[in-house]
Amino acid sequence: MEPSKDGLSVYQRPVELLQCLIRFDTTNPPGNEAQCIFFIKGLLDDAGVESTIFARTPERPNLVARLHGQGNAPPILFYGHVDVVTTENQKWQHPPFEGIIADGFMWGRGTLDMKGGVAMMLSAFLRAKAENLALPGDVILTVVSDEETSGDFGARFLVENHADLFEGVRYAIGECGGFSFQVGNRRFYPIMVAEKQRCSVRATVHGPGGHGSMPVRGGAMARLSQVLWQLDKQRLPVHVTPTARIMIDTMASTLGGMTGTILGRLKNPALTNTLLNLLGERGRTFDPMLHNTVSPTILHGSNSINVIPGEVSVDLDGRVLPGFGPDDLIAEIRRIVGGDVGLEIIRHDPGPAEPDMGLFDTLAGILGEVDPEGVPVPLLLSATTDGRHFSRLGIQTYGFLPMRLPEDFNFTETIHTVDERIPVEALDFGTDAIYTLLQRFGG
Repeated sequence: MEPSKDGLSVYQRPVELLQCLIRFDTTNPPGNEAQCIFFIKGLLDDAGVESTIFARTPERPNLVARLHGQGNAPPILFYGHVDVVTTENQKWQHPPFEGIIADGFMWGRGTLDMKGGVAMMLSAFLRAKAENLALPGDVILTVVSDEETSGDFGARFLVENHADLFEGVRYAIGECGGFSFQVGNRRFYPIMVAEKQRCSVRATVHGPGGHGSMPVRGGAMARLSQVLWQLDKQRLPVHVTPTARIMIDTMASTLGGMTGTILGRLKNPALTNTLLNLLGERGRTFDPMLHNTVSPTILHGSNSINVIPGEVSVDLDGRVLPGFGPDDLIAEIRRIVGGDVGLEIIRHDPGPAEPDMGLFDTLAGILGEVDPEGVPVPLLLSATTDGRHFSRLGIQTYGFLPMRLPEDFNFTETIHTVDERIPVEALDFGTDAIYTLLQRFGG
């Protein structure tokens, strides 16, 4: 980073820091996160913070740094990833890797997911170092590669090969939580405490094959189309987990009136799907929290245009609720598609059945101070994060990157899409909240 013209230190300039991170094209695949990771290492070196690089391959390194505390609390882990998803075939209003500021937002791939969060964490971390903050316990900052595909080069690699780095850690701070969203006239701040498990399934059907010039009626391809239609028209069964129940109850009691009544009745499995349909787009927020889900993403058929395949398959991006497993998902799919479809688990990343809520009140209290009108609620994330890997070490992740967003701004519909952007003011908001956490996490 260039020296500040007004004499501000790096930690006082999270906006400029994020611009620098955005300008590294770390699209995954292939990732190529090395330049971005070593840029961060340079900032830590300049601040007098020792950091170490751990890598499965040189092009995809991970960085771990530590600030030593007073020993009054267990160490706490702050982690984030610098890889981003593709911008291919998207027409952006502003170039996705320039970090342009316009209309009160910074525009660019990764501003929300999750270079913006890395900038907040790094700024708070560097401030703690610069101000010699009396930390209750050690703070471990970890910046990883490869979250957007599997974590195999990032968090999973660290957990499986360098678990000693995280010894004694009970709580971690990661992505996908702390952002505001509006329902009616109330502002809520979901704090992610649980996430669904990744559980990929391949569904295969068979039928007569042949030459493309001799059409086959009712073949494998036709049967696969029926399977896709069935999965599109029917949800898997309703399940109300403890986290979803607390979130719904808190929101329902806060909102009151008809909206609160409808939300509260989402917990009744006999009414859930009907009410989700009535809620329309707003129902999309709650739908995956209340069901195991599968989304068709990859088709496998013939390799030749003139060969009718006797076997075709579809890969399903399955997401399983906490407390459920691959066998549950297979059984639920089977009840919809029938017994003639082959179902195979091709990847399962398990997670804990229930969250450890020990840090939740501290995080909720910080949000209550920075925005007294906001209401913190626990969130069951419908996606997955690197938290599933760290959970293997007994570490509870909280999604806590606070951002006060405009009322009409939808966080979950802005990540991974064209024109990803973050309000400039949200960066200072989040950095200050994270710094407050550094002061209090052992309290």
